[in-house]
Amino acid sequence: MSANPSLNRRTVLATAGLGAVALAVAACSKNEPAAQDAKPKTPTVQVVFTPALDAAAPNPTTTYSVKAENGVLNPDVKLLNPAGKAVAGTISDDQTTFTVTEPLGYGTKYTWSGSAMGYDRVSTPIDGTFSTLAPQSQLNVVVNIGDGQEVGIAAPIILKFDGTVEDKEAVEKALTVTTDPPTEGSWAWLGEDNGSRVHWRSKDYFVPGTKVHMGAKLYGVDHGEGAYGAADVTVDYAIGRSQIVKAEASSHQIVVVRDGGVLMTLPCSYGEGDLDRNVTRSGIHVVTEKYEDFYMSNPAAGYFNAHERFAVRISNNGEFIHANPQTVGVQGSSNVTNGCINLSLANAQQYYATAVYGDPVEVTGTRIALSEADGDIFDWAIDWPTWKSMSAIKGEPAKVNAPATPSDAPTLHTPTSAPAPAG
Repeated sequence: MSANPSLNRRTVLATAGLGAVALAVAACSKNEPAAQDAKPKTPTVQVVFTPALDAAAPNPTTTYSVKAENGVLNPDVKLLNPAGKAVAGTISDDQTTFTVTEPLGYGTKYTWSGSAMGYDRVSTPIDGTFSTLAPQSQLNVVVNIGDGQEVGIAAPIILKFDGTVEDKEAVEKALTVTTDPPTEGSWAWLGEDNGSRVHWRSKDYFVPGTKVHMGAKLYGVDHGEGAYGAADVTVDYAIGRSQIVKAEASSHQIVVVRDGGVLMTLPCSYGEGDLDRNVTRSGIHVVTEKYEDFYMSNPAAGYFNAHERFAVRISNNGEFIHANPQTVGVQGSSNVTNGCINLSLANAQQYYATAVYGDPVEVTGTRIALSEADGDIFDWAIDWPTWKSMSAIKGEPAKVNAPATPSDAPTLHTPTSAPAPAG
């Protein structure tokens, strides 16, 4: 019997096919041990944190960044606050550095997150936590002038802190004043008044129309004794027209000078001067506030809740320019008040309408000079060399210990009884 050629060929082919499969399986089986023996590559990219994660409670205003060395940062890199929200930041053009662009909070824990890729195409995670400095206390500050306000040519900048600033030099270095046109001026630290206070005063009256910017970058600044600034503060304002009140006591009048020309001349009565407390102080006063109506008490002078009209405050010792109908008969001829400058009702209203914060009132011809004992703005009573010496940056500030408001100054009250005449 002869063999079947077709069958034999198929059998051979089938056998050959099985052999090929067997070889393939054998080949795969031969490679498996090599794959199982392979180990992960060690990343060549290095991650550097600034500040280092083990740094002791860094200041929240420090520059915080993470950098990839021998590689780049992936887009997922971020710094997270305790609520899981990403802090603002930017990646450099070469993708090697991520830098935080906003101040962090005091005493807060933050977490780095993301990854970096090495030039060898091996990635490494970015992770780690740190906590920022936690101050023992934080000091807030109030500025006397508001954004967009227009003030008089003698207005100082006043920063009033709600606690004592021990490191005055460090704080003053964080304060800047820029003006257009340029204006010479200096900071000076005055006496404590339930907290520290520092004033910036120009050497001479401001030029009308001057633009002023004050910046106080106090957040993160060590104020001393464990206290730090609570926040940065800025203010932008302008100097208005020039208005100066010339007040020579012996003339029994005031002359209001606007931009170099006489705006009005008003008969008045100054302090009688029989007692020191009844002397209108000589020196450059500054308008600080005004009221159409208010009630004043001055126990030393024997009056309480006295109703006054169109009153413009020029010092914190109780000196006002205001209406007093009871002295109209001697206004222009005699000084009889308790220290205020009295006008008639019509004249007081006329002057009141023109007065703004920061206007200078130049009183002359009395026997007692305006001083630190008379209130919060006695800045112009201090000569320029002395004023500059009161800056903390140039050494120990000069000691000025009087409070902003004298203890015996007249006070304002809501009326509880019939009004009485006042100075």
